[in-house]
Amino acid sequence: MHRNSVCYQVVVALCALFVPPAIWAQSLQVTRADGSSTTVNIAQITALPHVSITAKDHDTLAQFDGVPLAEVLKLAGIETGGMKGRQMTQALLIEAADGYKVVFALAEVDADFATREILLADKRDGKALDERQGPFRIVALGDKRPTRWIRQVTAIRLVQLK
Repeated sequence: MHRNSVCYQVVVALCALFVPPAIWAQSLQVTRADGSSTTVNIAQITALPHVSITAKDHDTLAQFDGVPLAEVLKLAGIETGGMKGRQMTQALLIEAADGYKVVFALAEVDADFATREILLADKRDGKALDERQGPFRIVALGDKRPTRWIRQVTAIRLVQLK
């Protein structure tokens, strides 16, 4: 058993040397409230209509390009327009490669309900996000602190609260 774990560690270390982490996560998993899920890849996200926003990121002005989060949800079969009833008690749990997690109310991404943009960004200042940030990052305009601007997004889970 010890020998196998050493071999595994060597393989992981070699992969880290030759394969950038951003390549490992070229897709993200979107899970619906019923537990079913869809894998959305970078090609699908690139094909969606992109928007640009300018925002302050740790005291530096930057331009982020990406897709409104509602469009990514729609691609995975989660509709947000005209929300009411049980949808008003749903939340999005967004997870990063390093285990960091943040939550948004589903209503926060509905253009019929909210007045701000929450973006799944794939570019900053005209360039693809670097390995530390991407390939996907949430940019949430309107948050006074960027603590929900989660980087290296790997999963989005729709959770039904009781």
